[in-house]
Amino acid sequence: MNIRLHVQPAYENLLSFASQSKIILFHPASQLRSLMVARLLSDSARKSYYYALDIDDINLFHFLTGLINGLAKQHASFGRHLNVLPQNVLQNPYRHLDLVLSTFLKELSEFEDGDFILLFDEFDRADPADDIHRFVERLSHLAPDRCTIVLNGRSLPRLPWLSMIAKRHAVILRDDELIREDFYGNSNAEDAGLKVLSLGPGYVFLDDRLVDNWEGHLPRLLLFFVMDRPEVTRNQICEVFWPNLDIDQAVNVFHVTKRRLHKALGVDILSHDGKYYRINPDIPFYFDAFEFVELLLLCRHGHPPDAFQYWQNVAKLYRGPFLQGHSDGWIDERREAYSIANTEALTQIADSWSERGNDELALLTLGKAIDADYSIEAIHLKLLRLYVKLGRRAEAVAHFRDLEKWAKVNKRKLGADTRQLFDEITA
Repeated sequence: MNIRLHVQPAYENLLSFASQSKIILFHPASQLRSLMVARLLSDSARKSYYYALDIDDINLFHFLTGLINGLAKQHASFGRHLNVLPQNVLQNPYRHLDLVLSTFLKELSEFEDGDFILLFDEFDRADPADDIHRFVERLSHLAPDRCTIVLNGRSLPRLPWLSMIAKRHAVILRDDELIREDFYGNSNAEDAGLKVLSLGPGYVFLDDRLVDNWEGHLPRLLLFFVMDRPEVTRNQICEVFWPNLDIDQAVNVFHVTKRRLHKALGVDILSHDGKYYRINPDIPFYFDAFEFVELLLLCRHGHPPDAFQYWQNVAKLYRGPFLQGHSDGWIDERREAYSIANTEALTQIADSWSERGNDELALLTLGKAIDADYSIEAIHLKLLRLYVKLGRRAEAVAHFRDLEKWAKVNKRKLGADTRQLFDEITA
């Protein structure tokens, strides 16, 4: 195979996703990773900022120090806000992550107008660094829309790719191919004896029997947490589950929780290679979040033969908010992502009902989407237009008034299109 002949289509694919994603990962199995980096840096039509991680980037302090120095050579003013942070913040940036992130975003906001790419090369050097992974994860959600983060390395970063993909914040590319299944290298087996259902209250079935002998909720949540990522460190687990305990106490509680998980399932579901924990690759399992994201990507990018039916399948998989009933920080982050994806599915279904001439079902479906996430103004606008189309102006006015009250309470400003439509309704 002449690899160079494949570079241009792969590069064009990258650029198409850069316009709609916050973070792009070059899959470690990509043959074109190095050539794609070179192609990106040689493209005079696109502004890219490059930083290759050094062997000394073993924690967030060293990473930020190297990054500031590296980017300052490409953008003269970069670092002028970060470098004046208090010394205790600079020396321990992870302890002050919110402040460091907001300051870093201020630096990015001063880049020239237009879209740009922030490329982190040799990212596998950050494999042991939980704090760098968390920084990049948070940055990918908060970065300005005109910024796309590209990661390149020899291993799969320990980020929650499923929820990031569901939220349209991330894609994983293998050369010119979008990864749409087997995200972490393990297949999702619908006929597996172990079934883990996270969308809703969170159920686990073993050979069609509901597992309920958890001896507390932590062993069950530990299973969901590890399912969510390619792999995790023990420190990641301890930080999320027992942040107020010192590390020795947290490790002891972790081992107790792990033994209870093993006891509840009758198998050692967590595999450990000396550094990382992951779901045991020798145990077939089904995880509903995998299928949910696979179907989402098929609907978004796969051009299925019956898109309407596939979007309905996405909505059917969403049996409720992620781990409904729990309110841990990591759960809330996943819940928001999957809720956004569910709302997307409902909106697509409503559009399909309208195209099929069934506006009543379209109204009903848009109502479900609004109930799922009241904050998305575009859905309200669709509903108002549908009311107008059906001649139900009084209901449109009432709905707008409710939306207006909500916006005032939440200090949100309604868009010009929404207000213009209301003016037309009441004219």
